Amino acid sequence: MIQQTLEYLKEMRLSVMEREYRRQSELSAFSELTFEEKFSILVDAQWRERKNKKLQRLIRTANLREPGACLEELDYSNSRGLEKAQVIRLSDCVWIREGRHMLITGPCGTGKTYLSNAFANCACRYGLSVKCFRLTRLLIDLQIGRGDGSWVKILTELKKPDLLILDDFGLEGIQNIHCRDFLEVVDDRSSKSILLTSQLPVASWHGVFSDPTIGEAILDRLLHQALRFELKGPSKRREPKI
Repeated sequence: MIQQTLEYLKEMRLSVMEREYRRQSELSAFSELTFEEKFSILVDAQWRERKNKKLQRLIRTANLREPGACLEELDYSNSRGLEKAQVIRLSDCVWIREGRHMLITGPCGTGKTYLSNAFANCACRYGLSVKCFRLTRLLIDLQIGRGDGSWVKILTELKKPDLLILDDFGLEGIQNIHCRDFLEVVDDRSSKSILLTSQLPVASWHGVFSDPTIGEAILDRLLHQALRFELKGPSKRREPKI
């Protein structure tokens, strides 16, 4: 019967339950457990495996620059301006489910990308979908999409994730055609979260847009009730060893 059960589990592609059942049949200690206890262990093993695979898939799909970033390893040094209480309060990811935006600003090397990726990793652990882009590259892809017919498809894909991360806003000025595409992205996600990182302080963002009218419309949507982190301090990137 044991061999037959193992074959059935293999045929149903329940590989983890198969492996766990084989382990139970080989270890005498399991004979002391009740049927309910042994069955619970089998189901728990299979459930954890599927949860882990889903988490790995979500993180892989997110295309994070630092996929291993996590909120538990953040540096809360006084010089950084990062409040632990605020991070803990937002770690339940309710703000993503509510469709609120988050803005992370600070000088180069202060950990903006790490913090954004840590929130993304946290979201994935809650089963939420995430997608990360360099903003300049995304806007170029949208411009190309206008010519090759993929523009609508790209915009449709950008609507799907629960959290959309746009990294490095403001490194370059945003030209008129890119302003319109950026507005389309923001408009399409009126009920879903965008996380924006930038080296520029928010007060300087208006000057990034070549079209000030569209820029005002974009910022009005992004800044409304947005959560903010303003990182400070010296660069956390280590100097290369010589």
